[in-house]
Amino acid sequence: MSSKTLILAATITAITTVAAADDAALRTKAGQQFKPIPDQVPALNNNTVTPERVRLGKQLYFDPRLSVSGFISCNSCHNMGMGGDDNLPTSIGHGWAKGPRNAPTVLNAVFNVAQFWDGRAEDLKAQAKGPVQAPVEMANKPENVLATLNSIPEYVQQFNTAFAEDQTPVSFDNMARAIEAFEATLITPGSKFDRWLAGDDNAMDDTAKQGLTLFMDKGCSSCHNGVNVGGQAYFRFGLVKDPSDKVRPPEDKGRFKVSQAASDEYVFRAAPLRNIALTAPYFHSGQVWDLKQAVAIMGSVQLGAELSDTEVTAIVAFLNNLTGEQPKVEYPILPPSTDKTPLPQL
Repeated sequence: MSSKTLILAATITAITTVAAADDAALRTKAGQQFKPIPDQVPALNNNTVTPERVRLGKQLYFDPRLSVSGFISCNSCHNMGMGGDDNLPTSIGHGWAKGPRNAPTVLNAVFNVAQFWDGRAEDLKAQAKGPVQAPVEMANKPENVLATLNSIPEYVQQFNTAFAEDQTPVSFDNMARAIEAFEATLITPGSKFDRWLAGDDNAMDDTAKQGLTLFMDKGCSSCHNGVNVGGQAYFRFGLVKDPSDKVRPPEDKGRFKVSQAASDEYVFRAAPLRNIALTAPYFHSGQVWDLKQAVAIMGSVQLGAELSDTEVTAIVAFLNNLTGEQPKVEYPILPPSTDKTPLPQL
């Protein structure tokens, strides 16, 4: 072997060693702030995830008869083929009413500290009850939902099996528990970031790694951390300076509506950033369609940092690596209505 070949080989080995050391240091730092999406469905409070409950919850999730119109299902606003949301600024509900906020993704929602932008639902089963009854969403009432479910023999049988220990298996609460059990399975492991966290140095390219470094060093991870890269705590939207009225509508004061505390004005749950590349438009107002623009706005109003184009591009490259393996959900065949099923109210 020639001396030139030996020198080249030594140089490549040295570069590889340095790169591996850099990856190890960055991984150690990232591991203190983030955790990979687990492969297993997490345990739920007061709800055991069984195959029977998941199967029932899946049917209910796709069943438009939970709405008073018989037209809108959970999947209408949290579409399994579109990143778990509807890719609209705000969702369209009963009577073509326009909802007040952007629909968050249902994917990995089980890892959030609470549900909705203002955290008013403590878990997914509490969240499942809200849209069913909201006038601008499904506009139904619990008694009408129960009349519908009890009118369909196959549903009655499934509730009796899934909630055999309950005196009244067909109930509004159990409807929500079944939907929660299904939604808990909608997790997206295996992203490039998760594979990199697990030790695969080549899972992310250099630009994405630079973006991760910036994401931590600039302070983004102060709010967006944990398994879901966000969704764990509440922060004022406009910590350093107020966003434009278009991006943060003045009439929507966020968590203030829940707590009535002045300190909660314009406070929202930090958005979980898993699969963020699939869920435009962004923010609770749904008024920003470009992820680069969203990152630049957050740098300015939350961190007081005017990020350069190069920095924004790198951070977006990192965020693109948060897209995980999408759930394979086969559209269910729903049990047929009977002559006792309440008719749609349009």
